[in-house]
Amino acid sequence: MKTKAHKIQILNFSVYKRLSQAALVLSLAALIAVIVFIVVRGITHINAQLLFGDYGRYPSIKPALVGTLYLILIAILLAAPVGIGSAIFLTEYTKSKSRLIRTIRVATETLAGIPSIVYGIFGYLVFVSSLGFKYSLAGGGITLAIMILPVIVRGTEESLLAVPRSLREGSFALGASKTRTIFSVILPCAANGIVTSLILAAGRVLSESAVLILTIGMVVNKMPESLMSPGTSLALDIYYFGSHGYPEQAAAAGVVLLALVAGINLTAAALGKIYGKGELANG
Repeated sequence: MKTKAHKIQILNFSVYKRLSQAALVLSLAALIAVIVFIVVRGITHINAQLLFGDYGRYPSIKPALVGTLYLILIAILLAAPVGIGSAIFLTEYTKSKSRLIRTIRVATETLAGIPSIVYGIFGYLVFVSSLGFKYSLAGGGITLAIMILPVIVRGTEESLLAVPRSLREGSFALGASKTRTIFSVILPCAANGIVTSLILAAGRVLSESAVLILTIGMVVNKMPESLMSPGTSLALDIYYFGSHGYPEQAAAAGVVLLALVAGINLTAAALGKIYGKGELANG
């Protein structure tokens, strides 16, 4: 026979379950409503002029697409070697429970939790004002590289830790050195997971705006002449169009940004699934 306390516990569980389901439905409904609103409002305004035309009488996001590509390349090219190298050091050259490891992980998690506007202020004070970058794609890209570094470090570290220890031991048993084992055995096995973390980092760069407002200058009407010149990004164009009397173009740029972010996330998910199957096979 069920006791009164047990019945109350079952009732509480049922209530929590219903509340969780309601919260999930509301969250999904809000997300779908936002996406549908943006797509319906903007998809009819996507045309060749908006995507590829020169900025003149009518707005164009071509400078933003080029600027976004530059920012992604700068950020990934700078952050990837440092992030992957840091993860290799953490997993392969230090003890898992050492004080150094704990300190670095706390620092990484702290950096990951810092609001992007703080990175923007840092980039403005250091690169724009102090180091002479002024408003430029280079200054914005370097700031973004610092911001995405924790994403790459954590993602790469988890991928390296997922490589079976037996593969390391087998490589050492065959006489391979530590360095050879890392580059010939461990990194190839963790490659899909590392690439996934890089793609997710690129997705964060793609959707970032607060950092760039303070570092690249938001010049929306012309193509960037070099990495040291000011520019814009897709997220900044959405803000600019929306605040300067181009709501339809802002919605259209939002549709393009949604499509790019969705594509990046789907690619990362697909690679993660392939990576997971590979780990099961190795296990």
